[in-house]
Amino acid sequence: MNSLQVVSLALLLAAAASAQVLKFGKCPQPAVQANFDAARYLGKWYEIEKLPTTFQKGQCSTAVYTLKSPGVVGVLNSEVLDDGTVNSIEGTAAVKDPAEPAKLEVSFFENSPPGPYWVLSTDYKSHALVYGCTDFILFRMEFTWIMSRGPTLPEETVQELRSILSSVGVDINKLVPTNQDKAYCAPLNQ
Repeated sequence: MNSLQVVSLALLLAAAASAQVLKFGKCPQPAVQANFDAARYLGKWYEIEKLPTTFQKGQCSTAVYTLKSPGVVGVLNSEVLDDGTVNSIEGTAAVKDPAEPAKLEVSFFENSPPGPYWVLSTDYKSHALVYGCTDFILFRMEFTWIMSRGPTLPEETVQELRSILSSVGVDINKLVPTNQDKAYCAPLNQ
């Protein structure tokens, strides 16, 4: 086995062990939200479904976006862990190319490479569909979130957003729902 195969196998095994979604091939280049307006996107979003990630371990996940400066959005992600404690992380999202404002890069730690955060679809008032993908030699690691302005989203809307994901090759059978039960999520509202 050559070193490229060893690295690829190690990445595959690490992703499989952590429930991270890793697939063969390069990242697709899906269409993003036309005429994306970050100012209208600001505010609180509730996670409805996502692809499993290594960095999200809880439920009741929310994201709050605030304007820090032109082209830079503050990010506050919060979740409730199994023991009832709240886990939060702050970061920033910045537009990489002003010609494509729906393609942002998110950073949570100083000196760490930013991750892609592409808004594929949003109506700003009820739903948003976010996709990110990073290439690793022979594989790609995918992220996606279906979000809502409230803790629920009509099933028809979820199915429409899942259809968009399916059309770009995302395995929608790997999406997991996020518990947004009011009582369970109460620690986030204290």
